[in-house]
Amino acid sequence: MNLASPFSLSLVAITALAFLGLPIGHAMIAGSILYLFLAGLDMGTAAEQLLNGMYSNYVILSVPLFILAAEFMNIGSMTDRLMAFCNALVGRFRGGLAHVNILQSIIFAGMSGSAIADAAGTGRMMQAMMTRDGRYPASYAAALTAVSSVIGPIIPPSIPMVLYALVSDASIGFLFLGGVVPGLLMALSQMIIVATTARRRNFPVEKPVPLRKLPRITWDAFPSLMMPVVLLGGIYSGVMTPTEAAAVAAAYALVISAGLYRSVSWRDFYYALAVSARTTASIGMLIAGALVFNYVVTVENIPEGVKALLAGWNLSPIGFLIFVNVLLLLLGCVLEGTAILLIVVPVFIPTAQALGIDLVHFGVVVVVNIMIGLITPPYGLLLFIMANISGEPLRDIVRDSLPFLFAMIVALAILTFVPDTVLWLPRLFGYQG
Repeated sequence: MNLASPFSLSLVAITALAFLGLPIGHAMIAGSILYLFLAGLDMGTAAEQLLNGMYSNYVILSVPLFILAAEFMNIGSMTDRLMAFCNALVGRFRGGLAHVNILQSIIFAGMSGSAIADAAGTGRMMQAMMTRDGRYPASYAAALTAVSSVIGPIIPPSIPMVLYALVSDASIGFLFLGGVVPGLLMALSQMIIVATTARRRNFPVEKPVPLRKLPRITWDAFPSLMMPVVLLGGIYSGVMTPTEAAAVAAAYALVISAGLYRSVSWRDFYYALAVSARTTASIGMLIAGALVFNYVVTVENIPEGVKALLAGWNLSPIGFLIFVNVLLLLLGCVLEGTAILLIVVPVFIPTAQALGIDLVHFGVVVVVNIMIGLITPPYGLLLFIMANISGEPLRDIVRDSLPFLFAMIVALAILTFVPDTVLWLPRLFGYQG
């Protein structure tokens, strides 16, 4: 690559602006405009690509709606009731609260679609519960909350899968189905680590909830537990598109929190809207920047160049997947996941198709990689969130998260080498891939 070429200079500009503190979405737009100027192309093309991509793609609308659904859950008492339900089921085992932490992430995964929403929404509560009276070390509680939060965007609904569908044209519905078994496998790997650690470190056993109280606790949590059923049932019955289902999820969360549980004030409602708007604006600018930069990548014919380069290496499908896994895990150490998904992943999709790799399988593997990146130092965003919530040193949280990180990489290897772990459920519902 010519270091003085327009494309090289645009990459330098994007990197420099990002290091100077400009949000990556803004940096990509600025770098792309610089490329158009240096290449003698119409700089108005940047605005055209941005507007066409943002306002003509119906799928993107589901992102703010899933974020809003998560916020409506957090401001109501849905979280408390679900936590009581989880504690009644698994709190009685050694290391019970640690298992509760993982189980609540599985349940919340069917509602929010965001790892950050899970960590920020229930993280503070789980941190307080686990560290009360010195039950668990604070760094361990923070590490577990961070790693369990990555389950959220793997089990449907999933905002990263929506974004992957945007760049790959894969079916959102089948991507959602493909994430169910991998999400449960990730949860199982974490529970195995918790079980072995609980015995070694003699973690406490919580007071068992009497069985006679279980029906009442389940009944209290039942409307909240029905949210994933309403959401996914609507999608797979054909009644709703994923975007319409996201709107229904937000409305359902508001009706349950405000109407049934009566736990939402007008101030809470405004707060949820404001937080959702800020989060959506942040993600929206990143998507906008990626859409403009992807046009530059297409003009430069980068995907075909990468495809030709990899073809010269004579990689098998498995070899290609190993290469992508290693690259994404390394990139996850230094880059934000959404940026990887929108900028790096589209470059590999033509090669994956040429090698006969199923795009639903590839998409789930990519999303799992990106989620692992959220707990990979030095950039791991969830580690920073939990360090802020817990007040613990980041190095201690990283130390306690390493066994979970290893277990999740083993689970990723299983997903990579055994495609049926991803594709079994979609095929059960008629997927032909």
